[in-house]
Parts: sequence; C-alpha cells; structure tokens
Amino acid sequence: MRTLNILLIEDDMIEVMKLNRVMQSLQLNHSVIEANNGEEALKLLEKKDNLPDIILLDLNMPKISGIEFLKILKSDDVLKYIPTIILTTSNNNRDLLECYKIGVAGYVLKPLKYEDYVSKIEKLLAYWSVNELIKA
Repeated sequence: MRTLNILLIEDDMIEVMKLNRVMQSLQLNHSVIEANNGEEALKLLEKKDNLPDIILLDLNMPKISGIEFLKILKSDDVLKYIPTIILTTSNNNRDLLECYKIGVAGYVLKPLKYEDYVSKIEKLLAYWSVNELIKA
C-alpha cells in the first residue's frame, strides 16, 4: 500500500482532529495537509508543486462553498485530475447530484457514530492507496 498525500479541506477543527485521530489509531502513515477553506486550498494548489494524491472536501464551508471549489478545481487543466472525495454531513440529494455532474471521485457521508466513521475512513484510504489511477 502506498502512502498518500492527502489535502483535507475542512473548516471544523473537530473534524480535522477526528481524521488525524483515526489515522493515528489505524497507524496509517499518510501525510495530511490541512486547509480551513477553499481559498486556502487553492493557494496551496496554485503552485502546482507537490500536489496531493487525493483531496477530501467538506461541502459546507465559509468563503467559497465546496461546490464552488470543485468547479474551480475542475476548470484547471492540471488540478482537475486530482481525485476529490466529498466528506460531508450533507445528505442533500441536490448536492450529491451537483457534485457528480462536476466530477467527484466519491461522496462519503460522515456517520454520527465514531466507530462507523473509523470504518469508513479506513476503507476510503485503503481504496485510494491501492488505486492505480493516482500514479498516472
């Protein structure tokens, strides 16, 4: 399994800590770069050096929404190839359809129970660390 460079775009610090805690408890050595909002993430990405293997994106964020961020990302000839997985509490069907139209690699609902969250994150990261797409 490969070590992933993950860009986590999440404005809720508790969620950021939760993801980091899961990775520690599962002893995953993936590297996580954190951005508190879409603007911050775009600043990190615009240099185009050391791009993440995957992006985990929350939808409900200040400044620019997750969907707006996705549209900007997908209009860039280099950045549009980074697999972006929505990690959200929003089970709004309209959001889901909009994200698929723009082109996401996945849409994962954050479960309320911590054990369920651990299980989902473990599967998600296991899948992307064996996926051949991100080497291309």
